[in-house]
Formats: sequence, structure tokens, C-alpha cells
Amino acid sequence: MDRLNSRLGQYALGIAAHLLLLLAWYLFVRLGEVPKFVMPSPADTLAALFVPNYDWWHNALVTGTEIFGGYALALVVGVALALVFTWSKTLEALVLPLLVTLNMVPKVALGPLIIVWFKYGVFPNTIMAFSIAVFPILLTTARGLREIEPELLDLVRSLRGSRWQLFTKIQLPGALPYIFSGMKVAAILAVAGAVVGEFLGSDRGLGYLMLQVQVTLDTPAMFMAVILITLLGMLLYGLVMLLERLLVAKDARVS
Repeated sequence: MDRLNSRLGQYALGIAAHLLLLLAWYLFVRLGEVPKFVMPSPADTLAALFVPNYDWWHNALVTGTEIFGGYALALVVGVALALVFTWSKTLEALVLPLLVTLNMVPKVALGPLIIVWFKYGVFPNTIMAFSIAVFPILLTTARGLREIEPELLDLVRSLRGSRWQLFTKIQLPGALPYIFSGMKVAAILAVAGAVVGEFLGSDRGLGYLMLQVQVTLDTPAMFMAVILITLLGMLLYGLVMLLERLLVAKDARVS
């Protein structure tokens, strides 16, 4: 019961913080007499949501597909590569430095190349989100798999356990706190990757819409696009935290 009350108290504080931010936004615009094209009020921003020409639902769906698709791909590839590296030290020594080098390349610089290779659309922006989100998952998963006690692994091998059994029964459960730590970071990066992809070249999505309304200085629509992108990111991050609560013991979580 105490734990439930503590959790409800944390949620209440979080909601209060958001409400205070909203109030500060309103007071800043109202008392400072800030022009609408510089910073709209919360009411003006909300009114932009009901402008049918912006097709908010379709654009949000496109951006959400890019974010969640790129994130899912990063999760699968990151965990798979980390597992392969734990099986083969030679392959890790050969491939991991190359991946580190590729991760150092600014993703904005890769944008024009991705457009040339894959044209415009959802897929290249999904690839952009994947390219930014995969590395944190790879590194934290690899670390988690290395933290498993060697004696425990030797015991399973002595019982003729297969590599798949070793992974599913011992390595994966033990590495889950580390995996979720990387997943949280990757959730934030996937949002940034998808929006950057839309900025560089796209014909739909919330990032694309922001560029269109920027020309006419429709700041309320720009603010609403930012809010919707933020909500998509919060949804993804919230799902990751929910899965962590379901799958990982509280005392085993990595902050």
C-alpha cells in the first residue's frame, strides 16, 4: 500500500510540474504581450489542432510509424549484434570498432545519401531513426551479457545446454536491466532521428509539416507539431518503462 501511495505521489508531482509549465507559458505570453508569430498562447496552439488543412492525424501516423518502426528495428539488430559479439570475440574485435566509427558520422550528413538510396517516404526516415537508436542498445546489451557470471554459464554448458537455451534462460534475463537502460536512451534518439529525416527530405509527417508552416510563420501550428512529436516520444518511452516494470525486478533495474 505504501509503495502504491508513493507511486501515485510521484505521478501527481509529474502532472503538477506539467501544469506549472503550462501556466508559466500562458503568463509569459499574456503578461509579456508576446506577438503570436513569436510565441502563441496555449489556446492558440490548441486551436491549430482543429485546422483540417494540416491533416494532423495522417501526419502524426506517418511520424509515429517512422519512430516505432526505426526503434523496433534498432532493438532487434542491437540485441542480435550484442549476442553475436558475446559468442565471437574475434568478430567483436573486427566489427565493433567499425560500428563505432560509423556511429561517429553525423547522421545529418547521411541524410542526403539515404534519400539518394531509398528516395522519399517513410522507409528512409525509419532508417534514419534506426541508425541513431541502435548503438545505445547494442552497447548496453553487450555489457549486460558480459556481466553474467562465468560459473553459471559453464554450469549450463556442462549440462549440454544449447546456445539458444543459454541465451533465453540465463543471458537474456540477466541482461534485461542493461537492455532496458539502452532502450530508454534509444527511445529519445529514435524520435530525433525520425524528425531529422523528415526535415532533410520528406513529403509527409509532422517534421515535414513544420517546414511547410514555417514559410507562413504559422507558429501555433509549429508548436502543435512539436507537442505531438513530444507525445509520440512520451508514448514510446512510457511503453518501455511499462515493459521494464513487468519484466525486471525493481532492485535489478539500472538507472
